[in-house]
Amino acid sequence: MDRENFCTNESHADGTVKGFKEYLLSDGKASKTTESYVGDVKAFLDWLESKASITTISSLKRFHITSYRNYLIQEGYETNTINKKINSLHSFNEFLVDKKCLSEEIVNTRRDKVKVAAGSEREVEVFTEEDTDRLLFYIQSEKVSSRDRTIILMLLYTGIRVSELVNVKLKEVDMLAMNLTVSYGKGGKRREVPLKADVITAIKEYLEGERKKSRFAESEYLILTNRAERMDRDAVNKLLKKHGNKISLPMKPHKFRHTFCTRLLKRGVELTVVAKLAGHASIQTTAKFYINTSQKDKRDAVDLL
Repeated sequence: MDRENFCTNESHADGTVKGFKEYLLSDGKASKTTESYVGDVKAFLDWLESKASITTISSLKRFHITSYRNYLIQEGYETNTINKKINSLHSFNEFLVDKKCLSEEIVNTRRDKVKVAAGSEREVEVFTEEDTDRLLFYIQSEKVSSRDRTIILMLLYTGIRVSELVNVKLKEVDMLAMNLTVSYGKGGKRREVPLKADVITAIKEYLEGERKKSRFAESEYLILTNRAERMDRDAVNKLLKKHGNKISLPMKPHKFRHTFCTRLLKRGVELTVVAKLAGHASIQTTAKFYINTSQKDKRDAVDLL
């Protein structure tokens, strides 16, 4: 297809999308990657069409990209999903420049990618409030064992690392004071983390039911498996993946920890308190990952105008 057809066809023209697909394949992109990119571009062009925003590809402007990104944010798309779409649109931009449909970059991945925490080289993934509600309703199901329910609630409401969770001992859980003592780092460091009533209830149900029936019931550790007196990190990762697949919600251990810290800051808890609860070596560590979360929320709100 020549330049004129590429640039003057309507934005949703099949020919433009077909040309983009051929461009990706000729560039050595894998077929699955290509299909993903093409699907993202089709979704973008369909959105533009619904807005009756442009009549030709050459009319595309940066405004259309930022508006689409803000639309995705407003609709509650996951950060990774949004950023994947931005990557796809960046490749589409390169294709259009190559075909001389556009003369400049209108997609800037550095500026357009969504970041939860500034200052971090990698993104911080968190559960949205809707994700959290869906997860909490799910674990009330009889299909979720009392042990797994306890694990998920402890990760969500204490912010402990998986390495800390699997090493929690019975004596470190104070039911009366509703408190958990967490051992972490080198030199026998310890921190106190208050336990929500929901967590206490889950632990009690686990101790009085499933755990009591285990052949390792005399173990000093809180979380057991059928094969060992202490659960390991791989086992926790597997059960989170299993439950996540059932409700189409990716669940990684650190996502719980990031959610814990982010939710506290959004609710106005001081940074120093969050740092202590998370067991960060310094307040700078907490700041690096989370201090700009609320600032970003405000910026996103203004960008939606």
